[in-house]
Amino acid sequence: MSFIIQSMAKIRVGVLRGGPSSEYEVSLKTGENVLKFLPEKYEGRDILITKDGKWHSDGIERRPDKILRLVDVVFNALHGEFGENGKIQSMLEIHKIPFTGSDSFSSALGMNKFLAKQKFSEAGIKTPRGFVISKNDDLGAVAYRVFNNFSPPWVLKPLNKGSSVGVKIVDKFDDLKEKILEVFSFGNLTADTDIFGERIIGTAPKILFEEYIRGREATCGVLENFRRVKHYALPVVEIIPPKTNTFFDYEAKYNGETREICPANFDLKTKRQIEEIAKKAHIVLGCRAYSRSDFIVSRRRIFLLETNTLPGLTSESLLPKSAAAIGVNFSDLLEHLINSGLKPLA
Repeated sequence: MSFIIQSMAKIRVGVLRGGPSSEYEVSLKTGENVLKFLPEKYEGRDILITKDGKWHSDGIERRPDKILRLVDVVFNALHGEFGENGKIQSMLEIHKIPFTGSDSFSSALGMNKFLAKQKFSEAGIKTPRGFVISKNDDLGAVAYRVFNNFSPPWVLKPLNKGSSVGVKIVDKFDDLKEKILEVFSFGNLTADTDIFGERIIGTAPKILFEEYIRGREATCGVLENFRRVKHYALPVVEIIPPKTNTFFDYEAKYNGETREICPANFDLKTKRQIEEIAKKAHIVLGCRAYSRSDFIVSRRRIFLLETNTLPGLTSESLLPKSAAAIGVNFSDLLEHLINSGLKPLA
């Protein structure tokens, strides 16, 4: 009898969402979507981290270790610097708690745009040229360095943010210093505590300068061990932001006004090239289970912008839409990701 009862018990999935990052609201939506569409065989546990780093399980504040004892696997629905930089992954690894998504090292590597760019370049993947500066640098000298190395417009990005948070495109040299300071403000930490409620020691924020590549925007997701394929590329999605947005920025990602064409209207050769680069980027960073890479297609050249090791899973997110295009509904996608998380890390 006890065996029968045990076999009928549901797998307890702790859906980790919120956190003190700039993507708090997006994480709430991803977590809500995951909880809503979990397959019947799972019992969802809502684990909310507030902006000041306090953990709650089913609405009750508890210590992280006590919360995590009550789940069999963690579905990581955090986004931004505190959910994707490897710290939460490292803690779960130390305590041997299974979780979805990439491990701590790959997460940290993917979150640092410049380190990831270096890995891509070493692997022969074409990316826009760029360099990193710190707020402690002489910003006047930096502006002239940008002007002397790249033709306008210029792209400025916080080094460790997702969802295009804080990204600026600058057309005029006279605006460079002002825009640099604006991007640095996004690079500042959004809370005094991290996901464990510990006080953060502040460091000078850094930003990435990149050359601007004109072209069409695209994205491609990768699933591991799917349909008997080790690295399965999902259909390429072409992204056409509204005319009011100069690129696929944070607003365009979530306002529902961006056109997302899946499968994309590129020729077959271009789509296959994008798929192969997305798979290669996934492997280069050492991602696990799933990832999504963003591209610019320019004059038959394909530039990899970055790879997201923890793609969003909201109702507006691109990876679920591309999975649906090949007949995979959201619940089946969650099933695949949870099963991947339950397998031991290599």
